[in-house]
Amino acid sequence: MRAFPFPVLLSAFLALAGGTAQAQDVITYDFDGSFEDATFAIESAILDRGLVIDLVSHVGEMLNRTGADVGSTETIFENADIFLFCSAAVSRRVMEADPMNLAHCPYSIFVAERDGEVMIGHRAYPEGPMQEVEAMLDSIILSARGL
Repeated sequence: MRAFPFPVLLSAFLALAGGTAQAQDVITYDFDGSFEDATFAIESAILDRGLVIDLVSHVGEMLNRTGADVGSTETIFENADIFLFCSAAVSRRVMEADPMNLAHCPYSIFVAERDGEVMIGHRAYPEGPMQEVEAMLDSIILSARGL
């Protein structure tokens, strides 16, 4: 049996499925303050809703630390963190509507600093039941921005 590398298998699957591999759409908001203030505000806004943060991924640190190792001198972000969390109530509703909405869990909000500008955002979700998740994420971000 011949083994194919994962990228070849993924490309073949996407071709058969009629899809293409591309970045998802994102929704971003400017933040008037420091990166540290934004991460604190997001963490607080998530916890204030009684949600549990499963993981904070320090993507910016990883990219900055490993750039030279992969032959890059470009700084993509000065700072970038991703907060991963879930809502039992919202998750139950969207997965009762379509169990395959499992693919969207956990939910995430990122905070990034690039060229001195701080932004907060999340991925855009498909129409239908997942719009409840998108509304929750927008509400958390607006709360963190003091709106």
